[in-house]
Amino acid sequence: MRLRPNSRFRLGCILAVALIVSVSLFAPVRGFAEDGRKVKSRVSPSYPEIARQANITGIVKIEAVVSPTGDVRSTRVIGGHPMLAAAAQEALKKWKYEPASDSSTLVVQFDFKSGS
Repeated sequence: MRLRPNSRFRLGCILAVALIVSVSLFAPVRGFAEDGRKVKSRVSPSYPEIARQANITGIVKIEAVVSPTGDVRSTRVIGGHPMLAAAAQEALKKWKYEPASDSSTLVVQFDFKSGS
């Protein structure tokens, strides 16, 4: 069976999306702990266009380590779809928290909905 170039591209896209969906990291989300540290400025994640086209939605949970100065020092995805997680991590790294006497570890969740 010979596929036309356009058909090969479509098949490749479908297989890529199927692979990504099959290895998704969705985790149940039931509340999350924060240490009470206030956010001074937050950046909303951009909804990845390929995820929007594939109608991929859901919640992404990310653990963040915040320095005493309020900068997000590191992040780690705890759960959520991989196509959404990168956008959430990128946005969270730009957040700024109120200064504190010590580093804090907290969990932030982002809700990606259709039409966002």
